[in-house]
Parts: sequence; C-alpha cells; structure tokens
Amino acid sequence: MNAMVCVRNDGKTSYCKPGKEFTLAHYGGVCYDESEVNWRGCGPPATNGVIWMKLLQTVIEAGATSPFSLLHLSDTHLTLADERDCESKLLLAQRRSKGFPTAEEDLAFAAAYARSKGHLLVHTGDLIDFVSEANLDAVKKFTDENDCFAAAGNHEFSLFVGEAKEDEAYRNTSLAKVQASFKNDIRFSSRIVNGVNLVALDNSYYLVDPWQLERLKAEVEKGLPIILLVHTPLYNEELYNHSLSRQAYGAPAYLMSVPEEKMRHYSPDRYEQQKEDATTAEAYRFISETRLFKAILCGHLHYDYETVLFGFLPQYVVGVGSARELFVR
Repeated sequence: MNAMVCVRNDGKTSYCKPGKEFTLAHYGGVCYDESEVNWRGCGPPATNGVIWMKLLQTVIEAGATSPFSLLHLSDTHLTLADERDCESKLLLAQRRSKGFPTAEEDLAFAAAYARSKGHLLVHTGDLIDFVSEANLDAVKKFTDENDCFAAAGNHEFSLFVGEAKEDEAYRNTSLAKVQASFKNDIRFSSRIVNGVNLVALDNSYYLVDPWQLERLKAEVEKGLPIILLVHTPLYNEELYNHSLSRQAYGAPAYLMSVPEEKMRHYSPDRYEQQKEDATTAEAYRFISETRLFKAILCGHLHYDYETVLFGFLPQYVVGVGSARELFVR
C-alpha cells in the first residue's frame, strides 16, 4: 500500500491526489506529485503559517510478531550556527540555509506527528548539514526528547561542506563529537522491535567497512527479519537510470555499488568518491542473497523513490521535506 498525504502543522491531515487544488477551508495550495520540485506549494506562508509535509504511507510485510509503525525521515540538513562557531561557519550557515529553509520546522513537526501516532522515528542520515555547536545541540535536544534510531549520512561529519575529501580520516575528525549527540551508534547498530531487527549501517561514503560487514553477518545469524537503514541507496538499473535522468550530463548516480562500466562518464573525482571496493562488493552480494532482508530505508538523493532490488527487496528513498509512514506487519 502506498498513498500520498499532505500533513499540516495545525494537526490536520489532508489526503490528496497530485494536482488537486484545495479550497480556502483547507488553507489553499496545490498538492504536487513527487516529480515536482516544490511540494511547498501545499502550504504557502500567507495561509496562517501552515507548513505542509509530504507524507508517504507504505506497508512492509516483514513477519513481525505484532504490527508496529515507523516514521522514516532523511536529509533534514539543519543549518544552525552561533557565536561559538567561527565566522566562516556562520557564513556557511547563512548560505546553506537557503537550500533547506524549513529544516527546523520539518523536524519539529515530524517529531510531533510521530508522537501523536505512536511511530518510532528512524532517520537515515544528514540530520545536520555540517558540524557546528548549534547543530549538535539541536540533535542532542531532538534525540533526548524523541525515540529516534538513526544511521549516519555524509553531512554528519562535514566540517565546511565539500572542502576536503570524504574518507575515514576526515570522518574521524568529528566522529566522536557528533556521536555524542545521538543515542545509538550511527555507524552501526541494531534494535529489535516486535521480532523485526532494525539495522543501521553507515554507508554514506559509498563504502561498507570490513568490520561493518562482519557485524551485518552477525545480525543475519540471529535469524530475524531485517529492515536495513542506510544513507546511500543501493544500485539497481532502474534507480540508476532515474537518477541520471534528473542530473546534468556527466553527473553520477550517487548510489552504492554502481557497476564499473556504468561509471565511465563520471568525472575522476566522482569516480574516486563512489567506486566500490572489495568489501562493499561483498556486502552488496551478501544482501542480494539473503532473504531475511525485508526492506531498505535510505535517503541521500533528496527525492522520494521506490524500487525493488534483486527481485525481492523493496528499497524506499525518502526526500527532503517528506516523511514515510511505515506499517510493519
């Protein structure tokens, strides 16, 4: 089951079809389909400050001992900075906030909505846009006040956004400080809910580390159905082609485990960034051969997408300004 819903911060929910116009009683606006860039048309600022989020609804048949529900978020990109940060960070916050103008409001509204529905919050990375004192304070407050199981995104460790190569050394510069604001280990952790194993794995640099693969295999040995949380979606040809169709010519697909022959048009730096290594290739094969995986939740692409990997495994991408209600059975 999949449905598109517009959710308002006045506590009301409006179910809609793409292109349906609302009356003034619904605060005006148009509900766009996911191919549109601006879903914000659903809640113009002039209409009593109502903020609308796109809410997707999906059922996952995982074999739970009893049904439960999740609210999946990704790529919130908080862009906060204050006097504790340097001038360059303050300027970065000012510039980057233009791309994510409602990040704080979206996060607060999603948290309130999850509480009202009894959903466990799951976040698949880029909760923050860059490392700052104010951003990490906001994350700590959010995780103190809400039950949220999270996987890391690449921006969790970004100091100034694109100023350096993203590798293990770069991540380790901020890892301990960032981790302190989260409740679970954002590089790898698991949590069992009603007989279903939620596994969060950080693949935000397009790689799976050897220790992560060993821990993933250990989780499979538990014999429970698994919902896997990662930041970067896994490759299949459908999503690869869709991703390229949204990009300028020569841009990469921004997926994990893209085959070598499909990366020939990548620029040298993007090829170096996104090529898989032997461990990542093994992890991809392992997932493809393991029927205990029941769904993959991810983000990174900034738009919503659903596809099926390996003929059996649904992969759900959630975009900026969206949330996905998942009813797990």
